[in-house]
Amino acid sequence: MSRALVLLSLAALAACGAGAASRSGPQPTPVPSGVAWERQPAGRVHVLMPSPTTVVFGGYDPAAAPALRVASGDVVEIGTVSTCGTRLLQPGADSGTIEPAIRGIQAAVRDSTLRRGPGGHVLTGPIFVEGAEPGDVLEVRFASVRLDLPFACNSFGPRSGFLPEDFPGTSRSRVVPLDRRRMVGRFSDSLGIEIPLRPFFGSVGVAPPPTQGRIHSAPPGMHAGNLDNKELVEGTILYIPVHVRGALLHVGDGHAAQGDGEVDITALETALRGRLQLVVRRDMKLTWPRGETPTHWIAMGADSNLTTATKIAVREAIALLADVKRMTSEDAYMLVSTACDVRITQLVDGTMGAHVMIPKGLFTR
Repeated sequence: MSRALVLLSLAALAACGAGAASRSGPQPTPVPSGVAWERQPAGRVHVLMPSPTTVVFGGYDPAAAPALRVASGDVVEIGTVSTCGTRLLQPGADSGTIEPAIRGIQAAVRDSTLRRGPGGHVLTGPIFVEGAEPGDVLEVRFASVRLDLPFACNSFGPRSGFLPEDFPGTSRSRVVPLDRRRMVGRFSDSLGIEIPLRPFFGSVGVAPPPTQGRIHSAPPGMHAGNLDNKELVEGTILYIPVHVRGALLHVGDGHAAQGDGEVDITALETALRGRLQLVVRRDMKLTWPRGETPTHWIAMGADSNLTTATKIAVREAIALLADVKRMTSEDAYMLVSTACDVRITQLVDGTMGAHVMIPKGLFTR
């Protein structure tokens, strides 16, 4: 994993409808001037939009039928619905066209033509990547991540979030208008609060091993999944260990912005459109997912115990430095302590997440 990654800027997504489609290739991978993202030849460009036949509702499923098949190096223009559901469809916010896909998905659940559960996330996919086998790594390049709605929502309930004991019997839901030109969310006009927007997919993962069956969409794990890592914005990479043939990538839980911790259980939830390049890596062997930004490598861990999650992340950081920079464990341990940041990713998804930010700028050669 020695390749450097810097911000990749691509053209805006073309308008597209529901379902899956493909465009013939090959097409060159855009590499703007001054960008050190290693050129990866691209094949076809596919379009995958959410619909009752192109989503998995509530789980990561190793037995799910692929919604799309792609080759390694192909690009997928993908759409996701928000976790807000009908909460965005309220007076003053419902234009009649907000998230039409969610209406069809909810109707399919009512008609029992779409299975729901055990979780609540609507995930677009799965995407079968030709050539991916258990033991490989799937490299997911977030070439672009863009807002698809002018609104987001944030909600919590009496049994959710990190502090349910402080809000007994209390539920709140807030619709936050998104200014897509200025890239801010208007949290409160009366108080003058605006939130800078950094959209990312909260849930990106592969199918778990077949022995686990369909797993809940909320807890992250070795399959990645609902990481809720706010660093995985446009221009970054997520590396995920593969557990089943084809990887079966699921994508969803769009966030316009989020704080580390995601303490009330939701971010600024919204619908997103993304352009992802998927690359099978046989030269990497991972146990846990890793991330890469233009300026940092990211080591990750998750567990129901935050201390255990943090120990996993720190050990993964030591292993990452050994892989990338051939450092000894002792030297890497000391570097993590003196120059890296250990952060809480989220506290509310059943398994809690921690990650270590390793600055690339530490290395002068």
